[in-house]
Amino acid sequence: MLLIEAVPPVRGRRGRPRRRPDRLYADRGYDHDKYRKQVRAVGITPVIARRGTEHGSGLGVHRWVVEQSFALLHWFRRLRIRWENRDDIHEVFLILGCALICWRRLMGLRRSAG
Repeated sequence: MLLIEAVPPVRGRRGRPRRRPDRLYADRGYDHDKYRKQVRAVGITPVIARRGTEHGSGLGVHRWVVEQSFALLHWFRRLRIRWENRDDIHEVFLILGCALICWRRLMGLRRSAG
């Protein structure tokens, strides 16, 4: 429960107060009424797939973006296997990896548009 409370409020339009996310997407591993109650207590609607139901609930549409991001970061061996003992050095390599991924995507878009 501490993780959900640690998530910062989502920014809205300028001048609007910050608010918590409306929904929490999770997979079947979190299918338990205890977790659903805890999430509802914070004011967030849980969208958790039920165990034993067919796949195709639509949750994969949102999860795919996150999993793809991790897969792209695993292109970089230094991020796939952590060698640094210091967190700040690892974070710098993570930022560099994200910057390279964005740059490659933007260069690809520029080539296809030109």
